[in-house]
Amino acid sequence: MKMNKLEVLSKDEIEIIHSASIKLLGNVGIKIDAEDCRKLLQDNGAEVDENSNFVKFPEILIEEQLKHVPDSFKLYGRDGSFNFEVNTHSTQFGTIGTPVRIYDPSMKRGYRKVVLDDNIKQIRVVDSTDHIMASHIDVWPSDVNYLTVHTECIYVWAKNTRKPYGAGCYGRVASKDMIDMMSIIVGGEDELIKRPRLIGFMNPTSPLHLPALMTNGLEIFAKYKQPTIIAPEALAGTSAPVTIAGLLTQTNAEILAGIVVAQLYNPGAPVFFGTVSHITDMRSGNSAIGSVETGLMTAGIAQLARYYNIPSRGLGAVTDSKCFDIQNGLERYQTLMFAAQAGINYITCAGTYEATLAEALELILIDDEIAGMINRAFNGIDVDEDTIGLDVIEKVATEIKPGTTFLSEKHTRKYMKKELYMPKLVNRNRRTTWRKKGEKDIITSASERVEQILKDFTELEIPPDMDKELKAFMKMAEERTYDYFRKAEGIGADSVTLPDGIEIREDK
Repeated sequence: MKMNKLEVLSKDEIEIIHSASIKLLGNVGIKIDAEDCRKLLQDNGAEVDENSNFVKFPEILIEEQLKHVPDSFKLYGRDGSFNFEVNTHSTQFGTIGTPVRIYDPSMKRGYRKVVLDDNIKQIRVVDSTDHIMASHIDVWPSDVNYLTVHTECIYVWAKNTRKPYGAGCYGRVASKDMIDMMSIIVGGEDELIKRPRLIGFMNPTSPLHLPALMTNGLEIFAKYKQPTIIAPEALAGTSAPVTIAGLLTQTNAEILAGIVVAQLYNPGAPVFFGTVSHITDMRSGNSAIGSVETGLMTAGIAQLARYYNIPSRGLGAVTDSKCFDIQNGLERYQTLMFAAQAGINYITCAGTYEATLAEALELILIDDEIAGMINRAFNGIDVDEDTIGLDVIEKVATEIKPGTTFLSEKHTRKYMKKELYMPKLVNRNRRTTWRKKGEKDIITSASERVEQILKDFTELEIPPDMDKELKAFMKMAEERTYDYFRKAEGIGADSVTLPDGIEIREDK
């Protein structure tokens, strides 16, 4: 029997939250900055207040658009040989975060600013893992112009992993850049649409706000059917009610609004029903992502996602700790286990600490190991005549020869790899053996393994013609100015024509 899912809401409570969210969307609505998005919603029956930019969503509009959302989809690596399915009943693991610092024990403070080489290393380490299925633009390199981070990262993705990749919906321009570069890499737009390689991240701003940049990016991801995580990062007590029920109601409305917009852009566009929400620590005023309440919120979102029959995304392996101490371990494990036991279908944020502001390649490997343990736990216990093994129990128990154990039995050889998870980093040696091998803690062991992974990695080949085309595209992107981006996203004084021919005008 497999483990039962953790449920924090009754069926009646889910209905109450759903009804309250629908009421909120119908009576108050969502503030939407993008003028063209407001027009699209208005054309489909929504009520728009042009003075406040709030859009009220009628219940029938929500119900109709939810019918289009797929309950499963596949994600592919660069050449399509690696793939995995996201659905409403299985659990996959990924990265995601916003680290600007990376663990470096050679530095006085134990960390430093991220550079592009760290992105490459992070992608390579994730590529080596057994259970982490995708990496994202997780670490933000300080040595790259922020207007071209997305193009630089797509380029290094193509050379360093066989797994899918993810990025934020950073407006129409950056999102279309990523689509264009990936299309070059995988053999065209049709191939990219048919077999998605890119995971989008659309972050509504709580309370009740879809910012223009994210909405513009969502349009591109939806039109090209790249699965997109719609996940508010509400903080209980500051940007959402302090009560978990209130936060779930508000963020449920924000997620539903994002999903409706995605389906209006392209019916059938795959989405994740997501959350990054956690609490405000009432003593310090800081966010507390590693709190037990984060787990409760994540579990609530998992149940709401199942209610709508949409794949879910939630937090796990997150901690507020600034070092590798017991707090780091207990918070990352409890949030990861909470999410898994709740039935979240895509759990992030492997490899991060300090509220996802810092990254450690060592933690990626540790989180991969924890994910393996969790997968084993959720496989449960198989009970049948053969697994019980009455005959082998009798044989060993009645053996006359002293010192007989089950170790030498065929039954043990048959089942040991299936029944027992065998970690690579967790040390189970006796103290004497551990001391002889250097008295290494798990971070040291993980550091050594990271070093070996990077040493053994062979960069993936890009055909010369493709490489030339990608570099020409990146050079074109480098020549754009901030003013170009500002105008292209509809927040400038004039309009500009984007490469795909879409004209965007300033919101009034």
